[in-house]
Amino acid sequence: MSLWYIRILFLGLSTMGGFAISQVRPEWIGGGMWGVLIGFGFGGLLIAVDEMLKGFSLRAFSATSFGLLLGYIVALLIDHSGLFENVQDTTRWLIRLALFLSFSYIGIVLAMRSNKEDFSLIIPYVRFAPQNKPDNLLLLDTSVIIDGRIADLIETNFLEGLIIVPRFVLKELQQIGDSNDPIRRARGRRGLEMLNRLQRSKRIEVKIHDGDFPEEKEVDAKLVRLARNLNARLFTNDYNLGKIAELQSVNHVNIHEVAKSLKTILLPGEMLQLRIAREGKDKGQGVGYLNDGTMVVVNQAQNLVGQQVEVQVQSLLQTGAGVIVFAEVKPSLTA
Repeated sequence: MSLWYIRILFLGLSTMGGFAISQVRPEWIGGGMWGVLIGFGFGGLLIAVDEMLKGFSLRAFSATSFGLLLGYIVALLIDHSGLFENVQDTTRWLIRLALFLSFSYIGIVLAMRSNKEDFSLIIPYVRFAPQNKPDNLLLLDTSVIIDGRIADLIETNFLEGLIIVPRFVLKELQQIGDSNDPIRRARGRRGLEMLNRLQRSKRIEVKIHDGDFPEEKEVDAKLVRLARNLNARLFTNDYNLGKIAELQSVNHVNIHEVAKSLKTILLPGEMLQLRIAREGKDKGQGVGYLNDGTMVVVNQAQNLVGQQVEVQVQSLLQTGAGVIVFAEVKPSLTA
C-alpha cells in the first residue's frame, strides 16, 4: 500500500510540473489546462510502465542493461568496419537500424539467460553479489515453520545464515490460522508464533521476501523456483516437496531426516537416567521414553511407574517405527 502513496505523490508532482512548465514556457504548451493534462499523462504513463514491470528484478534489469551495452558495442564495431562505405546514405541508416536492433536484442536475450558465473568469465574480477552479505540463505516452507525445531537448531548455533520467508508462505500461514478447523487453526497460530520467535532471535536475521510467481498455482512449485533463483537451501518437512526439489537439483534439507540422524545411539551395557512413564505389556515391565521419543522397555519396573530410575541397556530391536530399547533396572533399586 505504501507504494501507491508514492505513486500518487509522483502523479501529483508530475501534474503540477506540467502546469508550471505551461506558465513558464507558454510557447511550448499552450495553456494551463494542456500543461495539467500533459503532466498527468506523463506521470500516469510511468506508473503504467512500473506496473507492467512488476516482478522484474534488479538482477534482470542489470543483465538487460549489460546485454544492451554489449549488443550496441558489437553493432558499432560492425558499422565502423568499412563493410558499408560504398552504400548510399539513404540505405545505410536502414542497415544501421537493423544492426543495432538485432544485436541489442541478441545481447539482452543472452544476458537474461546467463547466470553470475557467466558474467565472472567475461569480467573475472567483478562479482555481481555483495561480499558483505551472507551467502547462506535458508528458505523456509510452511511445514518447517509450524514444526518449530528450526528455531532450536538456530539457537544452538547448529544453523547460521539469513532466514528467507516468502510472502506467499506467510499468507498461507495466515489462511491456516484463520481456518474453521480447530486443529488447522492451532497449527497456523503455532506457525505464526514460531515465526515471531525467529524474528526476535538475536542469532539470525529474518527477511520477508516479496518474490512471487503468479504463473505457478502451487506453493511447492513457487518455493522450488525461488530456492533456485536465490541459490538458497530449502528447509521442509514435506517428503514430496523434498523429492521435487531433488529432481530439479535444488539444495534442500528435511528436518525429519536431520532428527533421525541425531537420535541417541545406545549400546548394550550403557547406563541411562529414565522416568518410568507407564506399565508395559508384559508382566513386571515398565516403559519410559528418551528425549528423542525412543521407547525403552524396562524389566522389573512395573512398581516404579512415575519414578526416575537408573537403568542398564540390554539389547535393541529395530522395527518399522524405529528402535525399541530393552533395559534392566539397576540392581540396588529392585532389591
